[in-house]
Amino acid sequence: MRPPICWSDLPGRKVGVYGLGTEGQASLRACHARGIEPVLVADSGEGVLLTAEGGLQALLACDVVIKSPGISRYSDEVVVLETAGVAVVGGLGMWLQEADRSRVLTITGTKGKSTTTAITGHLLTQWGYRVLIGGNIGLPPFDPAVGIDYDYWIIEVSSYQASDLSCSTPVVALTSLSPDHLPWHQNDPEIYYRDKLSGTSQPGADLTVANGDSLLIRERASLLGPRVQWISIEPPDDSVLSTTPDVVEGTESSEWMTPLGLLGSHNRRNALIARACLVAMGVPQATDEAALRRAAAGFAGLDSRLKLVGTVNGVDFVDDNLSTNVLPTLAAVEAFPDRRVALIVGGQSRGIEYGSLGLGLQTRQEPLLMLTVPDNGPAIGEQVEAVGAGPAVTIVDTAGLIDAVRQGYEWAGPGGVVLLSPAAPSFGIFQDYKERGAVFVQAMN
Repeated sequence: MRPPICWSDLPGRKVGVYGLGTEGQASLRACHARGIEPVLVADSGEGVLLTAEGGLQALLACDVVIKSPGISRYSDEVVVLETAGVAVVGGLGMWLQEADRSRVLTITGTKGKSTTTAITGHLLTQWGYRVLIGGNIGLPPFDPAVGIDYDYWIIEVSSYQASDLSCSTPVVALTSLSPDHLPWHQNDPEIYYRDKLSGTSQPGADLTVANGDSLLIRERASLLGPRVQWISIEPPDDSVLSTTPDVVEGTESSEWMTPLGLLGSHNRRNALIARACLVAMGVPQATDEAALRRAAAGFAGLDSRLKLVGTVNGVDFVDDNLSTNVLPTLAAVEAFPDRRVALIVGGQSRGIEYGSLGLGLQTRQEPLLMLTVPDNGPAIGEQVEAVGAGPAVTIVDTAGLIDAVRQGYEWAGPGGVVLLSPAAPSFGIFQDYKERGAVFVQAMN
């Protein structure tokens, strides 16, 4: 096995930067700060070598290639590089090798990691600590632009980034697990799960604070490092508990989190995970209910994550359009158990199955109108209908998001909710989730 590489190992070596997105640009700045002029290669763009037009050959001449997270570790190009003996690394993993990991918290999970990262950073900031909230949610911690003068680093880690780590922080948070980003992970859910969870069990790992309500996570407890603290808001399944190590249920008081203003029981669990991590890291205020409640005040929440964006004639409009698979969409619906919900679903197809969405809605009591939008909305509706979503659910295809908002508003009536939680990405029809959210608000207005 190749020894881990850190940023201070790079001077004197020939270095390539492969991919020039947000993290690639940060890698370039980090190289320049160390007097390194790297070879720049990308699949497209100006001022760089293109992968298919000599770029791969240029990278093969390097000692180390810093890969952007969006480039799959299983891609043909990366396989060629590693077979030739080139070290292919990630910037986050190199930074973590040299960081004071006792003051770094890494947070991962299919969904909920951004909210948990934001809550954790908000609490620490309110208590007066200097905090970098970064990684997948913000700037990379190795970017010279962010500086080094912090008390704590709260780092969101995607499955792409986790597969590049060669060490773990002593405390790691795990918020949820469900199939996602399958093309990157060889279209194999088990490879995705393995990669996602790999950040919890590398050298240096001690405690994983994990979602105890996820059966997928419980079944993979052996992959979660030396110790696991389970945070549950649902009655535990004793048959699963008996097979998992160091079980601690999240039964502590949750009154402190009321000022956070979060919707949904899953967000309550995210807040409990954040607190448990801070306790494990030895932050004294995290054990003080009064200090927690004071710090919770002023939390603004994150855009497009179960956020109330307006009310028209008694109908609430909630933007949850960063919910791009089944698990968070079900959690969003469950946040409104006693209200009529017009649920807007559909976007870019990624080949995931949606029968589980129908199964999850079978116990729904209050009426739910599922409004499907292109591209894959009708296919979602067909899969939900095939498994039988229960008598409370009606499915209607619409021409697009604006039409769906209008129909949802007319159906929901005062006291109802129009919920954009599409269970699919925005690309294809919209530039990104921000544009989709803006159109949702425009249609509401």
